[in-house]
Amino acid sequence: MKKCIGFIKSQKILVIAIGMILLGSFLAGMFNSAFYSVNVSRISFETERGTLTGLLYMPRGAGENDPRPVIITTHGYLNTGEMQDAPAIEMSRRGYIVLALDMYDHGNSRWAADIPVGGHFGTFWIHAQFDAVQYMFQQPFTLRDANGNGVIAVSGHSMGGFSSIVAVYFDELQSLQSGVRMIHSAISVGADLSHAQAVAPLDQLLAAMGSRNIGIVAGMYDEFFFNAPEATAQAGGTVIRSDWALTPVGRQFLGYEGADRPSGWHIAESGELILGEDIVRGSQQGRRIVYTPNEIHPWNHFSANTTNYLINFYRVLEPYATAAQREDTGDLLHNRNQIWQWKVVFNFVTMVGYFLLVIPVMGLLLKLPFLKLAITGKREAIPMGKKGRHKLFYWCTIAVSALLPAFLIPTFMERRINELDIFRYVSLILAAVSLISGIVFYVLHHRDKDKCEKCRVWGAGGIILAAVLGVTALLANLSGSIMNLTGFFVAPAVNTIGYWAIMSAAIAAILLTFIYFLSKKLLGAVPKNYGFIVRVDAVAASFVTAFAGMTLIYVLLFIMQAIFVVDARVWTLAIRTFTFDHVLAFARYAPFFLIFYFFNTVAIGANTGGKRAGDLIAVVLNVGGIILWLVVHYGMLFATGTAWYPTMALNAILLFALVPCLAIAAVYARRLYTKTNNVYLAAFTNTIFFTMIMIANTAVFWNMG
Repeated sequence: MKKCIGFIKSQKILVIAIGMILLGSFLAGMFNSAFYSVNVSRISFETERGTLTGLLYMPRGAGENDPRPVIITTHGYLNTGEMQDAPAIEMSRRGYIVLALDMYDHGNSRWAADIPVGGHFGTFWIHAQFDAVQYMFQQPFTLRDANGNGVIAVSGHSMGGFSSIVAVYFDELQSLQSGVRMIHSAISVGADLSHAQAVAPLDQLLAAMGSRNIGIVAGMYDEFFFNAPEATAQAGGTVIRSDWALTPVGRQFLGYEGADRPSGWHIAESGELILGEDIVRGSQQGRRIVYTPNEIHPWNHFSANTTNYLINFYRVLEPYATAAQREDTGDLLHNRNQIWQWKVVFNFVTMVGYFLLVIPVMGLLLKLPFLKLAITGKREAIPMGKKGRHKLFYWCTIAVSALLPAFLIPTFMERRINELDIFRYVSLILAAVSLISGIVFYVLHHRDKDKCEKCRVWGAGGIILAAVLGVTALLANLSGSIMNLTGFFVAPAVNTIGYWAIMSAAIAAILLTFIYFLSKKLLGAVPKNYGFIVRVDAVAASFVTAFAGMTLIYVLLFIMQAIFVVDARVWTLAIRTFTFDHVLAFARYAPFFLIFYFFNTVAIGANTGGKRAGDLIAVVLNVGGIILWLVVHYGMLFATGTAWYPTMALNAILLFALVPCLAIAAVYARRLYTKTNNVYLAAFTNTIFFTMIMIANTAVFWNMG
């Protein structure tokens, strides 16, 4: 007992972290299931195109003897079905059956056929929603009306919205043969009708809606959609304020011709459905509605306002509510009260628990035989210098290190050819200057070896710095080849972040080399001060420790997922379970991110060692510039109606999850660097954890080639 109490006292963070994970998972699961009135389970089913998976929310009493209206809701381009927590929780607790769907090649769903490079937009979103509709329509728990039509509503965010619109089109075509419609209503969130026109012309998409109820949630600050073409052309990009209900397409959708801003439900003529040159169905009148929250694209996921709109829209299903459903849910059918935010709160508690768990787990593993070899001998701090100019130089270094990679976010993430050319030319010019300077200093050193020791250091530094700058220029020149979507690099979002990470690592290497030879080496610094310890056993032990630690943490995650059917997520960031396919993709990307986290750890160790606010400085180094970039970018969008970079739509959104990951990685880097006196454990841990977080949460096109 004393040993147990002693362990708890010595491992307070470990105990607190596990407690947060257990309590957070339990309570998140409780709100996810509406206090266990809804059974939430992961399902998987085969289609003619592959395997689809999702979370099925089955209210108490619903089933073959009490069929209910069904809502199929799905995610956008880079997410998974769990991003639909809000509508899934709110509508299932109101008695509806909900499927939160993973589209093909997202989450655990898989597209079976080969995908040609560049052909991925013709796979997952076009078919996923309609394939799920066909499956759910055949289930005995799905309600049909008196004429045999399915009472199914489809919805999705972003690409999921396009998938829902296309599903309505496919459903209308099949109804011409079967005589019944499977889809009763549809609402697209964060997606207009533009991409869906790859499947059918606009007039035929509208015609296919027929007499159905169709809604659009069109955020006024959406980064991608809802802009009039002339406004997009004038701004030079899509990240601008827009009001889709006033655009020609929006008015056509609503069937509205007035001069004032339309609001509420409208009756619209669908137009004639045409196949080839034949009119196969006449025009029908349907109800249409557009909601326009003051939100950016990813905000829709996390918005009580948008969830209100969805609940309001789904009232079109109320006439089909059974007596049992009304009895079980009471006034919820007519009430907008929401509880999904509490799941988010406890998801956050769970996530913090997992992040807190890493350092104490690694600390315990470092006490084991062999693994303790990851700890190398005492490392002297990097000499900082006592004169005022050294302190000024230090803070200038912090500022440049934080701001330069952030300033170049558009250049690297969008791979802007002209800007990359400038970056390459500047790198080559600096390389030439460094090389010439190095040679000159070497000549001066050899003329007078006794009086010009600085010349020897600066000479070597100039030559080495020239080599680092030359490699950086080469990386800029190879932007079209490094981490572009291929049969090897199969995750588009990871490619975008990965190239930025590689170039940021190159910048870090340049700064570290420059500062080391200009100043630190003359103050007595050696590579060991930076955590460079050339020992194979230390590297091997560090890798095994990182791998074992992350395995233990993910085993716990899998157990919690199996018991409570929840992961650890807040908005666009999630620690999610994965499949073996994810591991294979991880293995392709991990070596490249290891380069980034290696130099990142060196930079953090060099700049925060011995500092009182070391963790804070480390965080500022990693994300201070990115946060500033986001503030300016979106601040301009909300203040002026046009973002700082109007072309930065998807890539700016990727930063929302990248910021907390890099902030936490900074703390891990500093703490593990301090524990081991070298860079290896920190670099391996951050690479494994944060690369897997990215891979498990985004689109991975497994069969591309």
